[in-house]
Amino acid sequence: MLLDSIRQVNDIKNINEEDYDALAEEIRQFLIEKISVTGGHLGSNLGAVELTMALHLALNLPEDKIIWDVGHQSYTHKLLTGRRDGFETLRKYGGMSGFPKRKESNCDAFDTGHSSTSISAGLGLVKARDLKGEKHTVVSVIGDGSLTGGMAYEALNNAARLDTNFIIVLNDNNMSISENVGGVSKYLNNVRTADSYLGLRDGVYNTLKDMPKYGEQMVKFIRRAKNSFKQLVIPGMMFEDMGVTYLGPVDGHDIPRLTRVLQEAKRVKKAVIVHVLTQKGKGYAPAERHPARFHGAEPFEIETGLPSHPRTKANYTDIFSTVMTKLGQRDEKVVAITAAMPDGTGLKRFHNMYPDRFFDVGIAEEHAVTFAAGLAAGGMKPIVAVYSSFLQRAYDQILHDVCIQNLPVVFAIDRAGLVGSDGETHQGIFDLSYLSSIPNMHIMAPKNKWELSDMIKYAVDFGAPIAVRYPRGEAYDGLKDFRLPIEYGKSEWIYEEEDICLIAVGSMVKVAEQVRRELKERGYSCSLINARFVKPIDEEMLMEARAVHKLLVTMEENVASGGFGEKVREFLDRTGGGNMLAVTIPDEYVEHGNVELLKQEIGMDADSVVKRVITEYCAL
Repeated sequence: MLLDSIRQVNDIKNINEEDYDALAEEIRQFLIEKISVTGGHLGSNLGAVELTMALHLALNLPEDKIIWDVGHQSYTHKLLTGRRDGFETLRKYGGMSGFPKRKESNCDAFDTGHSSTSISAGLGLVKARDLKGEKHTVVSVIGDGSLTGGMAYEALNNAARLDTNFIIVLNDNNMSISENVGGVSKYLNNVRTADSYLGLRDGVYNTLKDMPKYGEQMVKFIRRAKNSFKQLVIPGMMFEDMGVTYLGPVDGHDIPRLTRVLQEAKRVKKAVIVHVLTQKGKGYAPAERHPARFHGAEPFEIETGLPSHPRTKANYTDIFSTVMTKLGQRDEKVVAITAAMPDGTGLKRFHNMYPDRFFDVGIAEEHAVTFAAGLAAGGMKPIVAVYSSFLQRAYDQILHDVCIQNLPVVFAIDRAGLVGSDGETHQGIFDLSYLSSIPNMHIMAPKNKWELSDMIKYAVDFGAPIAVRYPRGEAYDGLKDFRLPIEYGKSEWIYEEEDICLIAVGSMVKVAEQVRRELKERGYSCSLINARFVKPIDEEMLMEARAVHKLLVTMEENVASGGFGEKVREFLDRTGGGNMLAVTIPDEYVEHGNVELLKQEIGMDADSVVKRVITEYCAL
């Protein structure tokens, strides 16, 4: 196998050009086989195989630098830099990350995980290179989906001022996670299908090449000075108008041609965009047919593409999806907003049923929040459905545009807490901290699937900024008989005893149930409270609990700093003290791995909590 000869960086340069297609096929088969077992980002990686090979052929790593926007398309890059064995532990605890990591290889120039950042980072590396008098090449690879993020244009605006080489590869597959939307997507689609330009260009080049003596020279001259030619044929030429040289579009699966264009781009003494057309999921029929499903795939059967372990129970996203369709039917003022994730956030059904009240703004969380604020100011009831780790990108808009005006925007925060295999950039462990610091913000977390439904319904009619945060994965269906109506700022007593009182937030109620059972088996009397509200905290409940228990234990899937436990401790200290233990995620970034294993490692599983509680209680 050709892939066997790729053991370290730059080994690809020893492969004969006539074998490039065969190597690309081997890489695809390798990725399909490995990701079918481990899960991971399949579609984006299959689409970028030839592009990655061309980059490695045109560049000299690690001296030259590649910044992968988002980074979920970097698997082939990892293969070509000697990390083949790492795919056995891909996205597992202690194993290889699914994203670029500087600590993992000196060929990973910049850690990425969220979109629209690569041009800014690349521009910084270019400036550092020039200030140090170095000569290496810097390439930022960004997808057309990431170009819907405003940060990319802030960076392009500055890159246009360069008088030194900086290559931006636009990997255009007409997809982010779901199909792209908006004016940028429409513009790029026009470029992709500009047959008049492509046909005329190729026809002119071929004709000139056949001319004796001066043909080749004329082609080279036109290629160097073709800006005005393109302006005549392709309307707008957005990038050229910004001051960035544009090369393309180029077939992203033609390795020799890609390599030649990249070599040409290296000679441009300014920022240059190489527009590459690729197919997401290329080479694997199920991924080609269903690119959104194979963006982040669970383990699957290669023959069918179907999950190896299909879900049998609804997850929290499913519950949110159902309640949203019901709310849309009951109230015509209810509108839904997503930042390029209608499938991931559960809004696809709402979109199908109420298309006029559904808004996909692209990968633009900041715009999504201020857009929602405008909808609320106009008398609508906007619900922003977003992953926890992505919402933090819109902190300023939440504070400035929503909360200062006290506008009734609902934030449905999915993937809150530990999410597992995607690692540090995707763990939703900061939202309680950054949201609870904002005046006028209110925060709830459901203990089970029924309470999520109740909380979303409550939030829609709340009349002020409010967030409902819920975890990834199977929706808990325990404690069905405990379903008191939601009352502002009030928690829920589930079991009332003495000695120890567990006060759990959202997903940690399930863990607290297990902790309580084990404590009772060991002879301890133990109460359990479902906090429900993180902001405001239920001060009356805390006074009651302190009066009859020797130890209060708060439990939350959030970092310690700024979290629920910190607020409870502050209240207790301010009102007379009390013994308390805060079970939280440590104030650190949590790497990738199975969620249950991660909880064990950081001391948040039931057994670890029981040990900590008994130790604390016995020390009183």
